[in-house]
Amino acid sequence: MKNNTEFKLIDGVFSLEDADRVLTTLINYKIDYHNREDFSNHIRFNKDIEHSKKRIQELTETKDQIKNIINNSKLRDPKFIIKGNITIELE
Repeated sequence: MKNNTEFKLIDGVFSLEDADRVLTTLINYKIDYHNREDFSNHIRFNKDIEHSKKRIQELTETKDQIKNIINNSKLRDPKFIIKGNITIELE
């Protein structure tokens, strides 16, 4: 039986600058996490790091897409509604 719990990580209205800062910081943290994991797993255990490399590429592409949205919105100076949930599943 699976047990799911969901948490609100981000739920708000942000200015262009704040949206940029929040999303960039979040993605950069995830990229840094995978870089540290890669280094640790490779040095200590000589493990395959392909999963992390793939994830870093995905996160970098996501970051670029977000930057494009923000840059294309600068003239309008809109408010950004950002919602992000975390779901934890226990098997």
